[in-house]
Amino acid sequence: MAITVKSMATSGVDGFMVEIEASTIRGQQQMMSIIGLPDQAIKEAGERIQAAIESCGYDFPKDKCIISLAPGDRKKRGSHFDLGMIIALLFQTDQISPKKLSDYAFIGELALDGRIRPCNGVLSMVTEARKCGVKAVVVPFENRQEALSVSGIKVCPVKSLPDTVRFLEGRIDISKLYDEDKTNITSEGIAVNVDTSSGKEGGYEGDLDFSDVKGQDELIEAIMLGAAGGHNILMLGEPGCGKTMIAQRIPTILPRMSEKESLEVTKIHSISGLLEAGTGLLKTRPFRAPHHNVSLNALIGGGSYAQPGEVSLAHNGVLFLDELAEFSRSTLDSLRQPMEDKRVTISRVNGTNSYPANFMFVAAMNPCPCGYYPSKKCRCTDYEIIHYRGKISGPILERIDIQKSVEHVDYFELNDKESSYTSSQLRERVEKARKIQQERFKDDKQVNCNAQMTTTMIQKYCKLDEACTQMLKRASEKYGYSARVIHKLLRLARTSADLDGAENIRQEDIVRVLGCRDLDVSSSQMYTIA
Repeated sequence: MAITVKSMATSGVDGFMVEIEASTIRGQQQMMSIIGLPDQAIKEAGERIQAAIESCGYDFPKDKCIISLAPGDRKKRGSHFDLGMIIALLFQTDQISPKKLSDYAFIGELALDGRIRPCNGVLSMVTEARKCGVKAVVVPFENRQEALSVSGIKVCPVKSLPDTVRFLEGRIDISKLYDEDKTNITSEGIAVNVDTSSGKEGGYEGDLDFSDVKGQDELIEAIMLGAAGGHNILMLGEPGCGKTMIAQRIPTILPRMSEKESLEVTKIHSISGLLEAGTGLLKTRPFRAPHHNVSLNALIGGGSYAQPGEVSLAHNGVLFLDELAEFSRSTLDSLRQPMEDKRVTISRVNGTNSYPANFMFVAAMNPCPCGYYPSKKCRCTDYEIIHYRGKISGPILERIDIQKSVEHVDYFELNDKESSYTSSQLRERVEKARKIQQERFKDDKQVNCNAQMTTTMIQKYCKLDEACTQMLKRASEKYGYSARVIHKLLRLARTSADLDGAENIRQEDIVRVLGCRDLDVSSSQMYTIA
């Protein structure tokens, strides 16, 4: 009779249950066969299992061993099935006698000496195990904090195969086994009260603060406006004026992540193998800044098994593209769908995965090929400037709400000057505006900020009086705004009103948002001259 042990697998950012069945066939040549559409890492598990069994003092079966991973028509990958497979094999050959084996799911990679190594995607797998009714999950000790982020399921962290067997047979108390690690684990084998946070509370790693930025008050006001409503931002300025410096500080003024957002971010980073061992829920909003030579697959996601790309790793945070015009046009155009849908779907031969991609898009670029337009240092012709800016397609520019010029600053004039803003002050205003938006959209779980408003919501919450309508109409006629740009401006105006706590959009809000379209003004002047 075959022995069945539960384990988990991942598909996209979600998990699914896998039943590991182990059986032996007497009279046939000694070998191990793993079936159920395994990848190469799973196929190699046979060698790891055999070495670990002999290293820990058990006997490897002399008959043919068959291990099946069900469901058999679904591809599986990863080395985290090792622990479940070896437990099933040892139980099948009567070398161990665990109690209530059906209550547990097993996750962990085996070392050749029987140690249990950490693995990726533990958070997604434990979450799914709870949904499937599993009472307890055995995980590598180094993944304990990640697993503890999921409430409602017992977490049993172990370091080695012998410890796992003794625990399952009821011969040891895990609460005393790892005392030297100062981990609070109950006598039932449940790790509790372990710090599951990572990084500074709600901020960006390091000592970045807007108090370091001087002489850019108008730009910082626009940045705050973008952060308050989740709007996309493009900064246009000459080299050394502070574009990158400002972009790096944007996460410090974004609202603190909710528990749901933290779980989503941690899942994606865990699946991608970017979550350090011993790390729990991520509390800091992601900041991703890929180089301009990034490939399409690296940015959007891809590979044989459709792994998350930079747009998904930036979920609930900031995706910053420096030197925007240096990115290939096809790579930039691939952002069009994720920026609108807040999700990206990747199809490969091995399957189709969908990943969340709700990021705040921030970009920076020089105004011309040499970088110094419109100063006297610039030697570019209008044609060269127009051609340079033409590398960024119109549909991408239309999806960027705020397009602001960054003024050149004089170091000697600002050296002794104090900054007008700090990140804590800006964040306080941003959070107040976000609370207004959350109350406004409380009946729609898919929308949590103004940038995500649908057309119907815009008509409901962004009503204009006659003076505001005429002002917006004149700007539209002058610069040829499309309906999408008009909607962007209305969302932005709604955020401007929220920052001041105003109930309706005012004329000053329209003036403010039209002042955030510097690229339109600059390009219009050049086309007129040309």
